[in-house]
Amino acid sequence: MAKGLKRCLWTGTDPLMIRYHDEEWGVPLHDDRKLFEFLVLEGMQAGLSWSTILGKRENFRKAFRGFDPGEVARYSEKDVLRLLGDPGIIRNRLKIQAAITNARCFLEVQEEFDSFDSYIWRFVGGRPIRNRVRGLSQIQATSPESDALSKDLRDRGFKFVGSTIMYAHMQATGMVNDHVTSCFRYRLVCP
Repeated sequence: MAKGLKRCLWTGTDPLMIRYHDEEWGVPLHDDRKLFEFLVLEGMQAGLSWSTILGKRENFRKAFRGFDPGEVARYSEKDVLRLLGDPGIIRNRLKIQAAITNARCFLEVQEEFDSFDSYIWRFVGGRPIRNRVRGLSQIQATSPESDALSKDLRDRGFKFVGSTIMYAHMQATGMVNDHVTSCFRYRLVCP
């Protein structure tokens, strides 16, 4: 973790948030398993802070078999009950069931488009959108692209994929660069 660098203010002083910001947030991601991980984690975050989710991330990885969508798609009610009893994750039945539903839908998208990556990046024309954000107040919560992505995912049966959640997903996976222009990562994540 580099000290003395200008960062986006949302990191605060939490080492986990700073490491996530410095190493992951906004980096263009093209790995289906990681895209599925962020899809599940963003859905789990609904109504909660991202720092809460990051603090439970390793537990989520264990509970959801390394975010293998094929494994998660086969989860049964017995697995839902197991997850509801796991204090290391968010124990919300609707969110857990949504993760399982989304794994099944994710596999269908992979089948149709050869990869989830090729499907999702179509919504930004295959290239990151590079915003010129000067401060936190300028960061938007949704965009026309996240609106379109959210609608398409919902039409395909995905759950917990509203436009705000999908915009956060797009930021996390580098489809959108919303690092503030004074942040040292702004030019690094998509030059």
